[in-house]
Amino acid sequence: MTDLLAELDCAVRSMTEGRDVAVAFSGGLDSGIVAVLAGRYAKSIRLYTVGTPDSYDVQASRDMCQYLGIEWEFIEMDEDSLVEGLRETIRVTGTTDPVVLSFEVPLMYILPRVGEGYVIGGQGADETFLGYSKYLDLTDDELTKARADDFAKLRGVTLVHESRMAERYGKTILYPYLDSRVQSAVSDIPLNDLRPVGDDRKRPLKEIALRLGHPEIAGKTKKAAQYGTGSMNMIKGLAKRKGMAVSEFICSLKEDA
Repeated sequence: MTDLLAELDCAVRSMTEGRDVAVAFSGGLDSGIVAVLAGRYAKSIRLYTVGTPDSYDVQASRDMCQYLGIEWEFIEMDEDSLVEGLRETIRVTGTTDPVVLSFEVPLMYILPRVGEGYVIGGQGADETFLGYSKYLDLTDDELTKARADDFAKLRGVTLVHESRMAERYGKTILYPYLDSRVQSAVSDIPLNDLRPVGDDRKRPLKEIALRLGHPEIAGKTKKAAQYGTGSMNMIKGLAKRKGMAVSEFICSLKEDA
């Protein structure tokens, strides 16, 4: 079986070596591993976390950056900046899907604010390593189909949006978990070794974190970006105060965009 860590390390090296790299950092397993590997090869590396001051991601990232000893910057999300971020995301991507906007808007915070030309993160890890809670208790056929559907959405929607966002700000986004070498290595892993069981998910990545000597990363849990950053709760609050459904609120921003 192909050594997954070796292939992931090779992918990160090819993407980051000699470059100034910003890490879209949640403080969790996926971005933690990427940060450690990128730190081996990048010319410089800095972690960036978007969220409200009391959000899950910000709290986790503040602790993790001290453990890793890597420079970290907190990019605060407040209501005014969120509204502008949503408008800009709508302008650039054309989407008005509230869920899509809520997990893409943190990237819209990062891209115009960082000096590094390259941004790397954990995108694609949940599809690759079956990290979503919705994969729990599915049959093999159901799991295979759900994963394929999510990859199709990732490649056909999410990556298209993020490409437009990156182009808008002259950045390049790096996706090590989607690298062909990594995907090939994962294809050798039996489905049952990837299958999530309760809170035990993404076991191959946890094993990588342990092999890298970082049990603290291996033990980290992760919330979806829209909840980890606090963006979805803030969107719901803004909509409620205006007496609108979330979809109506988003549409009102599109009219202003």
